[in-house]
Amino acid sequence: MHTVLIIIGVVAVLLLWAVALYNGMIKMRNNVDKEWHNIDVQLERRYALIPNLVETVKGYARHEQETLTKITQYRSQAMEAKTVAQKAEANNLLGSALSGLKIQLEAYPDLKANTNFLQLQEELATTENKISFSRQLYNQVVTSYNNKVQIFPNSIIAGMFHFTQRDLFEMSTPDARQAPKVSF
Repeated sequence: MHTVLIIIGVVAVLLLWAVALYNGMIKMRNNVDKEWHNIDVQLERRYALIPNLVETVKGYARHEQETLTKITQYRSQAMEAKTVAQKAEANNLLGSALSGLKIQLEAYPDLKANTNFLQLQEELATTENKISFSRQLYNQVVTSYNNKVQIFPNSIIAGMFHFTQRDLFEMSTPDARQAPKVSF
């Protein structure tokens, strides 16, 4: 009788441990999803600002058409991307093109004094900072989640309930890692 109680106790402890691990992984997975949606919100804000910025710049900088076309193209690619990796790559290209545009626009003093342009530029800079912060937070949360999924004995529960690793939001293109080139 005493042995049966010990076995029941051990099984109960193991069951409680498994439930606690499972619930912890659910919370972490939901946190990863939440942080991804936070990035998405900032990216959508960026996508909404870009057409206004492009139209404002067009009036001043007719010969910057190639850069403006790239920005519009990269914006479309970023909006159509489905996976974290696709979104990361497209948004890195977009960010690189926007940085290049900012440098090219230094040659337009009238544009730099334009109130609409200044406001759009400030909103875009704020959004870029928010995207950067959101990306860092997302990557931190994903790393914690991936660690929890991979570490033994959590990996047993993760495998049983199909918890899979998530992708980090990282720079995947050489262009995104380099500072834009300035040429006049």
